[in-house]
Amino acid sequence: MVSKDDFVQGFVPNHNHGSVDYTSVSDGHVHQCLDVTSPPIKIENDNHVHYTEGYVVFEDEHTHHYQAYSGPAIPVGNGMHVHYYDFYTTETNGHRHHVKGVDQPAPGNK
Repeated sequence: MVSKDDFVQGFVPNHNHGSVDYTSVSDGHVHQCLDVTSPPIKIENDNHVHYTEGYVVFEDEHTHHYQAYSGPAIPVGNGMHVHYYDFYTTETNGHRHHVKGVDQPAPGNK
């Protein structure tokens, strides 16, 4: 069993990533985006991505939906990796928001 404090070389099946971020400013406000990804989806070159979907936190009397895939795994040392994300929310009340950043590290360097 792999715990959050274990540093693992290689690929760890069935892991996920969390993130806490804010959207871009649009229409004079931002939303917080709290997220947990799907388990890994294998891609070419012995790498993987994650799918995510959800809603940003209610703000300014509305919310926005999003659906996105992360970029491939990026090793960050000590047997951990992260993923870059870059997506837009759905349009609500005549505007949408941009969300980009890096998720929290997870075990495995691939």
